[in-house]
Amino acid sequence: MKINKPELLSPAGDMEKLIYAIEYGADAVYLAGQMYGMRAASANFSLEELKDAITYAHERGVKVYVTCNTLTKEQGLPELPEYLRYLESICVDGVIVADLGVLRLIKRHAPSLNIHISTQTSIVNHEAAAMYHELGAKRVVVARELSLEEIKRIRDNAPPDLEIETFVHGAMCVSYSGRCLLSNYMTGRDASAGACAASCRWSYNLVEEKRPGEYMPVVEDERGTYILNSRDMCMIEHIPELIRCGIDSFKIEGRVKTFYYAAVITGAYRRAIDTYLENPEGWVCPPELREEVCKVSHREYFTGFYFGMKPGSEYYPDSKYIRDWNVSAVVEFCDGVNTLVTQRNRFQTGDEAELLMPGGVVIPFTIGEMKNREGEIITAAPHPNMSVSLALPVCAPKYSIIRKNISV
Repeated sequence: MKINKPELLSPAGDMEKLIYAIEYGADAVYLAGQMYGMRAASANFSLEELKDAITYAHERGVKVYVTCNTLTKEQGLPELPEYLRYLESICVDGVIVADLGVLRLIKRHAPSLNIHISTQTSIVNHEAAAMYHELGAKRVVVARELSLEEIKRIRDNAPPDLEIETFVHGAMCVSYSGRCLLSNYMTGRDASAGACAASCRWSYNLVEEKRPGEYMPVVEDERGTYILNSRDMCMIEHIPELIRCGIDSFKIEGRVKTFYYAAVITGAYRRAIDTYLENPEGWVCPPELREEVCKVSHREYFTGFYFGMKPGSEYYPDSKYIRDWNVSAVVEFCDGVNTLVTQRNRFQTGDEAELLMPGGVVIPFTIGEMKNREGEIITAAPHPNMSVSLALPVCAPKYSIIRKNISV
């Protein structure tokens, strides 16, 4: 039986994140312009930056999808046709939409754009998927609340040429497919316009007086209980099930997260997919990949709704992220002897570190002699963005990352 290779789709909140996602193996990236995107907190891209991003990605065989997935109110409509025509002119590979009015404007003003239907539309059955296909969609991002079995039914019954995309890693939302008004009520920031205040991550004390015998813990610790806070999804150990389900695109959440997150998570899933396709019989996720996805800042992992979920099993009773590693430096240049790096966090001679390279190779090493720009030997690099020359165990390519375990 032929096994289809899924697309690996990575987040790109700005140009740096886009570069690292591509260098670490993304087949496609998704991003936003300065308007109409659901992640207003990320830096996003100006019109000129969008053009540069497309050029950079296309030169490397990578597709770029632009989010226009806010629910667009009347005041946002006048500028939208010109923006859509611009996206069409710079050869965007797809536009992610949630609003039927935006879809209609795309067909009218930028008809060559491929239309991807956002998870914000909560597609949970094949009839909804087929309806969007009839309206011109090339791809649907199904609701995150579906099980693998339910996604398989959609795949089997939806039009064969309609692509199915699902989230496989990243933050989850306690509201159905992210359609939440909590932020609006509490802060006046509209989640459906990309300005979510993440009110679900805050500490709450809940008392329900009319349900005798049903108790929700009021105090988890001295800071309160985080009854709306969800764990993070991680499906890296379940690549076979996802592929057998017929999913066309594996999507990583995280446009507001760091370039390091984009690199590590993209690299880990790249290796997981590729090793499975090389030898699908008896594939087991390499343990080092499970370890790798734990080396970014994250909440406790779980498998979302893919295998069914008992009420409350997504609950993460804390505000703290698990954050055991940080980036010490990134590689700028290697001449075969010494490597020029740019510092991101403090490090010094004698520190135990790891070198992570595009392609997923990880090499532990001890930081040795360092020199500053003037060629003077130094023992510590204390200043952000300081350039340092040091010896590495191999000649590491540009965009390699030096990191340290800060929990020991």
